Amino acid sequence: MAELPENTFLEHLEALRWCLLRCLIGYAVAFLPGYLLAPRALSLLLEFCLQPELLPLSYFSPLEVFIVYLKLGGILAFFLSYPWLAWQVWSFLLPALYPSERRNLKLWLSLATLLFFAGSVFCLVTVLPLLLKFAAGFAAEDLRPVLGLANVLNMSGILLFSFGMMFQVPLAVLLAVRFRLLSCESLKRSRPYVIIGILILAAVLTPPDVISQLLLALPTWLLFELSLIIGCRVQGT
Repeated sequence: MAELPENTFLEHLEALRWCLLRCLIGYAVAFLPGYLLAPRALSLLLEFCLQPELLPLSYFSPLEVFIVYLKLGGILAFFLSYPWLAWQVWSFLLPALYPSERRNLKLWLSLATLLFFAGSVFCLVTVLPLLLKFAAGFAAEDLRPVLGLANVLNMSGILLFSFGMMFQVPLAVLLAVRFRLLSCESLKRSRPYVIIGILILAAVLTPPDVISQLLLALPTWLLFELSLIIGCRVQGT
């Protein structure tokens, strides 16, 4: 750790309080434009992902659409305020870090953010349309789907978040190898257990259907293999 001024514990606590307060204020400021953008964002999501056989969607309670807009507005507010939130957290941590630690932390945080967005975009572009197209294939003259707006949005949100989190696997592997918590040889020997773990996590994080579980598990496994190759080169094995 870098040498800090002789601040008391209460002063550090006060700095943390102000950091969290500024984060909350930034998020609150972004919530209104996020809520105003929610209807358009929802329309784009439905147009991009849903098959005509699944339209129109329905809502089953008087305030369901309003609640959906609130949830979506909150998600959009997070993305809109993310640069501000990241800067506040970074400013709070900065005095406690050596210059080399600052560079490393900035690199790892940037990679984590990039991987999360890459996983979410991959899900949005490929997995959600494929999953909903698969669901639309069951429609028939005597079997008409009636999907709820909240259900579709909840499923989409869970999948987007799950893919973003599972795409952190390369970062976790590289960090473990970089700081010698695990060796490449031990990871290679543990490959069957890793694959089982990926399948279990995919089953927990996705809706209860085999299609979405496999669509999450397969790219995660490929990312693990890629990160293992890179980690071995870094470790020199």
